Amino acid sequence: MWFSPALRRGGEMLSPAPAHFDGPGGTQTPRPVIEAITGALANPLSNRGQVTVGERNADGIVTRARAAMADLLGAQASGIVFGRSATQLTYDFSRTLATTWSAGDEVVVTRLDHDANIRPWIQAAERAGATVRWADFDPATGELTLDHLRAALSDRTRLVAVTAASNLIGTRPAITEISRLAHEAGALVYVDGVHYTAHALVDIGALGADFFVCSPYKFLGPHQGVLAARPELLETLRPDKLLPSSDAVPERFELGTLPYELLAGTSTAVDVLAGLDTDAVGSRRERLATSLGALHQHEESLRTRIDQGLAALAGITVHSKAGDRTPTVLLTLDDVFGAQGTQDASRFLAERDVYAPSGSFYAVEASRRLGLGDSGGLRIGLAPYTSTDDVERLLAGLELFLKRAPH
Repeated sequence: MWFSPALRRGGEMLSPAPAHFDGPGGTQTPRPVIEAITGALANPLSNRGQVTVGERNADGIVTRARAAMADLLGAQASGIVFGRSATQLTYDFSRTLATTWSAGDEVVVTRLDHDANIRPWIQAAERAGATVRWADFDPATGELTLDHLRAALSDRTRLVAVTAASNLIGTRPAITEISRLAHEAGALVYVDGVHYTAHALVDIGALGADFFVCSPYKFLGPHQGVLAARPELLETLRPDKLLPSSDAVPERFELGTLPYELLAGTSTAVDVLAGLDTDAVGSRRERLATSLGALHQHEESLRTRIDQGLAALAGITVHSKAGDRTPTVLLTLDDVFGAQGTQDASRFLAERDVYAPSGSFYAVEASRRLGLGDSGGLRIGLAPYTSTDDVERLLAGLELFLKRAPH
């Protein structure tokens, strides 16, 4: 079975198992992924090559990981870049792209994004003398519209950094149309797909993304970052690198020795995703399409139940309202619960093995725009292992907490 040992305690399945609604911060690791990581470490490993067993093992792991992520993202394997995290990759590419900017150039960031797709661009623009322009979103609806983007674009825009899905409130902007507008202005598009990739079949060509970054640990894999781009675009970029290190794409952007064991885990995580629907057939990409389609139906059903359940509870404000969004819900509590209300609720639920964290989750600009300051709210996120029973326990736990309100 693919389930995570994290749902076990003392060698036995808990009854009931912990209900994890913390998936947007990182999913629980399936057993096959763990076995792939340990298997890589248990066999000979060396720097990549074709002479020794260790060299061939390392090379094969990297090759398979690029192919797996290409299948997952609808990309070319030769355009897959690995890094320590999505944040690290974005900083690396912001510094490299900024060498082509000058005074008068403009960079667009959005209020909806995780800070990892905001701060690197602001800092890079400041060093290059470029201007930062902000695309807003409507806090009443959670929507980032094309009009919001148009208001920030000009013929001096060099890059648009935008999220494919808000990790705070789940909003999924119309990335294909946003990319079209950005390209018409002559700008590149850098898409943060960290939250999006866990819930949708990615096709970077259809999205129009020039760069698309994600994190395998958000979709059952290990902690690392992955960036996809067209190989011909990567060929035009000259990052800082060591003299003897490879100048070939995509290795040009991978500094130092890759974490082979994590790459092995990433390949297996993609295979686990492709097998979520046991009836899925065809190529890995085709099986991913079938399985992620089934996952979408599963998560939408659970999200609908959560929305209905929350609507029946007094004392809650839901901030996830966009028409197109991931199964991610941010809520806050009435003032009667105090400034620490959602943190208290999170702890109350955790004592009952229901894990829903409270915070702004690095989406500090979005949290502030919603009027929540840096505190954010209680975030409920779904993952492939979330069950109907989990949802009922969450709603029952929240109802019980709300009954404890001071009168």
